[in-house]
Amino acid sequence: MSRIDDTFARLAETGDKAFVAYMMGCDPDFDTSLQIMRGLPGAGVDIIELGMPFTDPMADGATIQAAGQRALAAGGSVTRVLDMVRAFRETDSATPIVLMGYYNPIYARQGGVARFLSEAAAAGVDGLIVVDLPPEEDAELCLPAREAGLNFIRLATPTTDDRRLPAVVKNTSGFVYYVSVTGITGGPAANAAEVAPEVARIRAGAELPVVVGFGISTPEAAQAVAGVADGCVVGSAIVKLIGEGRPVPEILGFVADLAGGAHSA
Repeated sequence: MSRIDDTFARLAETGDKAFVAYMMGCDPDFDTSLQIMRGLPGAGVDIIELGMPFTDPMADGATIQAAGQRALAAGGSVTRVLDMVRAFRETDSATPIVLMGYYNPIYARQGGVARFLSEAAAAGVDGLIVVDLPPEEDAELCLPAREAGLNFIRLATPTTDDRRLPAVVKNTSGFVYYVSVTGITGGPAANAAEVAPEVARIRAGAELPVVVGFGISTPEAAQAVAGVADGCVVGSAIVKLIGEGRPVPEILGFVADLAGGAHSA
């Protein structure tokens, strides 16, 4: 079992929900980003979703696009994000880390997919979310990732109907990430009442935990959405504070409030 599987098994035993926090690797710089990352587990984060900066992030709204630009300007890259993971693992061997990004920086990097997967696994990465590779392209990265021992986490959306769902979940492992709204990160607020039947449908089809992201920015929203799913993800609201240059303790305090909301579901 992976760290992700272990985390959901542990939470299931106690009836608790997972809180997943997204942050962009190397935003606003390597050292500050690593300091925030190291503080996330103590703030109640169950799984860390770590963004790999990219110039053309099609699923991301303005807040996370700006974070990617800050990270790139500070020297951020896939290589530096893997360096962050290695540094994090020096003091934390338990918290699952999921890298989120796009295929181009992986494919175009020297050594390509094989080198990336080897280095990611060795660094201590547990899973991948690569949003621009559909199931029809599973041979590109999904299947090799699973062979390398990494979970490949697929996104389902409000437009993923019953005909499409089997293809989406076929090679998915770890959990399914349900995008609660039609749009990009940082968009409209998630509606727990609308999310609930979709989570139930996806959970039945995937037989995996379903974690909901997009449109969650407050402890109350985290509680409501986590209450109808196996957990929730918050990204833009955290990244916004990082972009404003807030002190790290303030950022981690906000994360702790969000985690408290999810864990009280």
